[in-house]
Parts: sequence; C-alpha cells; structure tokens
Amino acid sequence: MTTLMVQGTTSDAGKSTVVAALCRWLARRGVNVAPFKPQNMALNSAVTEDGGEIGRSTALQALACGLPAHSDMNPVLLKPQTDRGAQVILRGRVIGNMEALDYHAYKAEARASVLAAWKALSARHDVIIAEGAGSPAEINLRANDIANMGFAEAVDCPVLLVGDIDRGGVFAQLCGTLDIIEPNESARIRGFVINRFRGDPALLESGLVWLEERTKRPVFGVLPFLQGLILDAEDSVGLTNRKAGDRALRVVVPALPRMSNHNDFDPLRLHPGVDLQFVGPDRPIPPADLVILPGSKSTRSDLAWLRVQGWEPVLQRHLRYGGRVLGICGGFQMLGRAVHDPDGLEGPAGSSEGFGLLDLETRLIPGKQLLNVSGELLPDRAPLTGYEIHNGVTSGSALERPLLSLAGRPDGAVSDDDQVLGCYLHGLFDQAEACEALLRRVGLEGEAGAVDYQTHRQAELDRLADAVEEHLDTDALLRVLRL
Repeated sequence: MTTLMVQGTTSDAGKSTVVAALCRWLARRGVNVAPFKPQNMALNSAVTEDGGEIGRSTALQALACGLPAHSDMNPVLLKPQTDRGAQVILRGRVIGNMEALDYHAYKAEARASVLAAWKALSARHDVIIAEGAGSPAEINLRANDIANMGFAEAVDCPVLLVGDIDRGGVFAQLCGTLDIIEPNESARIRGFVINRFRGDPALLESGLVWLEERTKRPVFGVLPFLQGLILDAEDSVGLTNRKAGDRALRVVVPALPRMSNHNDFDPLRLHPGVDLQFVGPDRPIPPADLVILPGSKSTRSDLAWLRVQGWEPVLQRHLRYGGRVLGICGGFQMLGRAVHDPDGLEGPAGSSEGFGLLDLETRLIPGKQLLNVSGELLPDRAPLTGYEIHNGVTSGSALERPLLSLAGRPDGAVSDDDQVLGCYLHGLFDQAEACEALLRRVGLEGEAGAVDYQTHRQAELDRLADAVEEHLDTDALLRVLRL
C-alpha cells in the first residue's frame, strides 16, 4: 500500500482539485485508489454510506475513484459556528462544539482517530491520495499537527506540493514553504505541481528551470486554468454564472456568514435560463424572481444577520409583487414562526422569531439527521435524490402541503398561494427533471436547459484526469507511487 500526500502553499491552491484529478486518473488505470483528508474545516459536507458526515470535497474525490463516500476518508471535520469555535465531527459523528484553543489542545487525541481511519482505509485500498489542509508552513499550528506534515511524518509518506500561479507569486510560495518548514519535512516533498496557469507554457520555462535548480526538486507539470470548471467547491462560493439570456429567471441567494452546502446551487449556475447571484454583506439586494434562503450551520445567528442586512422588508415586498421564496434546510427553518435551540447546539441557547412566511416552528435537538434519500417533487412526481443533514425537528400546519415525498414520507411545505416553498433536502436541483419542474413552477420560461448534475460531475472529473495525462509527468508520478 502506498500513500501520497498533496499539500498546498496556501488555502485554495487547488489541493482538492488535484487530488480529485489524481484519483480519477489512477482509477481509470485500474488502480484500487481512495482519497483521504485527515482534517478538514468546511461547511459543505456529505452523508457517507456508513451514516456519517465528511467534507464535500472528499466525497467528490471518492466519486472520482468510483467509490461510495465513507467516514474513514475524512476522520476529522470541523464545521465553523463562530469565528472562534466549531462543531467537531470525528469519524463521521459529532462529538461536540469546541473553541479554537480547546481544539488545538484536543488534536493530540484526534490524532489517534486519524491514524486509525487511515489504517482501516489502507487495508481496503492499494493507493491512498491524501490531501493536506491550508499550508504546511503555518508554523503557529505545527504543534500536534494532524493536517499536513504531522500526518505525513506519522505515516511516512511522500508529499507533492501545489502552488497556484493564478493568484501570483507562485515561485515565492513554493520556495518560501520549503524555507519555513523543518528540514525533515522538506525532505518529504518530492516535487511541485503548478496549478491554474493561463497562457503559453513556454513563458514559464525559464522560471521552472530556476525553481528546479534552486530546490533540487522536479516540477511534475503545469496544470492549465480550466475555464468553466464547476465542481463541488470546498472553501468559497462560486460567484460567477454562465451568461443567461434577457428572459432569464433571476435567482438571488444571500451569502450567509455560516452558509452550508452552497454546492446546492451549482446546477443553477449551469442552467442557461437562470441568472444566479449571491449577495454578500452590505451589498444592494437586486430584483429577483426567486429568492433562495440556503442552508446554515448557525441558523439563528444567520437569521439575525439577514435582519441586520435588511432582508426582511425585501422579502415582504418581493412577495407582495408576486415573487417566490424557497428555503433549503436552515433556510427552510427561517421561513417559519420561530427557531428554538434550547440546548445551545448552534450557539447560545434560546429562541428566535422567524420570518413567519410558513405556519411552522423548528426545535433543534441533539442527534443529527444524516440520510441519503430519494423521492419525488410534488405534485409533478419528478424523481430526485439528495441528502439531509440537520438537527431540526419541524412541526406546524404548513407541513400539510409538502413540497416533496422522500421514501414515502412527506418533506417540506408550500404556502397556500404557492409563493413560499421549503424543504430539508440538499441536492434539490441535481436531477434535471426535478430541477426543470421546480424552476418552471417558480417562473422559468423558454426551452428546457437543466443539466443532470451527476452526469456533469463525472464528465468534469474525466476532464481533470485528462489534464493530468496531458500536462503532468505521469511516469514520474507512478515512480513516486511505486506503481
């Protein structure tokens, strides 16, 4: 069994994408490969086959390998709830909330779970492609590190270092990382991948020669900037959308401070008849046909943020003029009369008044609902699949008009005038038929344009693997992997 770790010079250097690309490239060669991320901090998560929860990017990498997601692939998941605290998920299960300093002290214990998960995964697969987090040069986090070099040292694996040239300074990134980390850590780095290059590679040649001479390490290749790549983003909201026509359905999503699973909206970004906009803090709220309130890791806190940002009167005016509102998961809870958190699961214990657009209330209770589900959109009967990740239990008369049927049980609610809709299902737009039916229900006109997002993801993963084969020294990679 071989483990190769991909680390990055910065957050968002492209580690997740490079790991997915390597996983799909190896899987296409018939290698029994699996992804692994020791520690992840993300609000985008997925439900695993063993009923756990892992980062969304690792689940995508599992798909690249042709595998179902498993909690062993991402043994530590941190879901931020405040600027200083996060929910800690260990091997797929919530163990509690911790402040940053408390978790820093807890990492020594978390290390045992990380190594146990890696050992279990290694027993089932021939190659593990592991992904670091942030940068190995974050010297303030070096003690008890389990995310980068601490893990690589523990399992004695080689490291591939990725730098993002699109943001500039890639040679300083790579050389600076080598200069800062310890000599024994530096020795693990077998070489470099330069990511997101735009232009003629010949312009880089002198720089690559200089880098190899200075560091005595090879550059395995330069990956191009892949225009239009839309895959499950891990750390940031993709704010761009394909240009839509003048008659496009205008969809607006508030970019909540603790927004979760924003990949729900990737199919809308791909739809030629949809103009999708995320609206961040202190930004003007544009006119819309549909406003979608997304999922949230801290529903009451994000609800308060929406009020401070002026969304409540905007929603009321939007509905008076015939607009539609859709809530997903935490956004669905906000549409009701109140959200109660008596145990302080997502912040200080207490209750918050909702927007009162649906006759329902939600109570957050211990024991997170983690389910992969399938069902159909009502009343269209369009098939759909997705997943549920929430602590809320919702009740009220609005549930008598459900939006969905999931495994034979009703889910969600629709107002009597059909203007306000909500549900707990993530992945609501992933299947083309259900996506198209729901969008037409809220005002989409023109020809059908919804994509089957699962088919799209597979095609994008193959596109990444093609880039590996075309632009990286695959023979050198195979030697590092001892294949």
